[in-house]
Amino acid sequence: MALPIPAPRPDPAERWPNGPRREVSLVVQTSFLGDVVLTTPLIAELAQRGAVDVVVRPDGAALLANNPDVRRVIVFDKRGTHAGAGGVWRMGGVLRRLAREDGDARRVAYLAQGSVRSATLAMLGGFAERVGFETSRSARPLYTRVVRYRADRHHAERLWSLAMPDDAQPAPEALRPRLHPGYEERRAVSALLSGFATGDPIVALAPGSVWATKRWPYYAELAARLAATGAQLVVVGGPGDAELARAIVAAAPAALDATGKLSLLASAELIGRCATLVTNDSAPQHLASAMGVPTVTIFGPTVPEFGFGPLAPGSRTAGHPGLACRPCDAHGPQRCPLGHWRCMRELTPETIAQVVGAVTADHATRHAPRHVAR
Repeated sequence: MALPIPAPRPDPAERWPNGPRREVSLVVQTSFLGDVVLTTPLIAELAQRGAVDVVVRPDGAALLANNPDVRRVIVFDKRGTHAGAGGVWRMGGVLRRLAREDGDARRVAYLAQGSVRSATLAMLGGFAERVGFETSRSARPLYTRVVRYRADRHHAERLWSLAMPDDAQPAPEALRPRLHPGYEERRAVSALLSGFATGDPIVALAPGSVWATKRWPYYAELAARLAATGAQLVVVGGPGDAELARAIVAAAPAALDATGKLSLLASAELIGRCATLVTNDSAPQHLASAMGVPTVTIFGPTVPEFGFGPLAPGSRTAGHPGLACRPCDAHGPQRCPLGHWRCMRELTPETIAQVVGAVTADHATRHAPRHVAR
């Protein structure tokens, strides 16, 4: 699916009429994969001002490959090589050495994940300006500018606001996440899809989640229903989702199991070639947002109001409307606190199939060829 071409970046002389400002930004985002994707609008904004380096965990680094807005991806293995105070000190030294290349540029660190560790890392790296959210009480004394955390906004906007004045209002395009699959990713996906001979729409299913109570239990039943309508199905996810994928393929034998077969960027490319993605509240929905693919996100213990819903046009969310216990957790506990798990068990395959059908039909309408009378 072709994505809109971003608007050209403004000339620095036009952006700052008193002359171009040379700025080096450091974005520290060592949270989950979805958070890395949602940080890309902030990175794109900062790239208009100068060079941007990004500190991420090892698994998040792959998502920033080929990103033209990023100068350097700096891997911070906070649970491995860089664990503990010693690891933070060593990484701070790496950042100080890199700073020597920047001369007298203004250097600002944006702490996308509010933690003392991230703020300390920026201080040790020589960043005199450090920007973070007010909600991180322990790290807040280390910030030189504190930004309001807008709980009523999407997290992509919250992160973008780190670099903006308090009253800034983003255009929708400014908040679009950005991923950049390259030639190798496109080739891998083309090879994987070579067995899909028809032009029927492809629906991607992402049944996994790190959080057990976020995993909707009826993907296999949904797959059988969708296959009966002629949809081609592909299952996306990591190696840990293989068992879930096998259950789906057993119910819909023509479904393609891509779990564990693609890199993160290639998975984004695969999702980008689909008409719809059906997913839990997990990282694949953010990959779909970056690729512009309408998404049906199934919310159980969490809710879209937390600010992590899909951003692609035509997306919809599904959740149990009548439970007073929702939401029960910021992420999704491993077990239902009340033992019934009704938030997921009572969302039926029939209900989700109807939502998927509506989203897929709307996508087909919006992308149908237009015939112009001559």
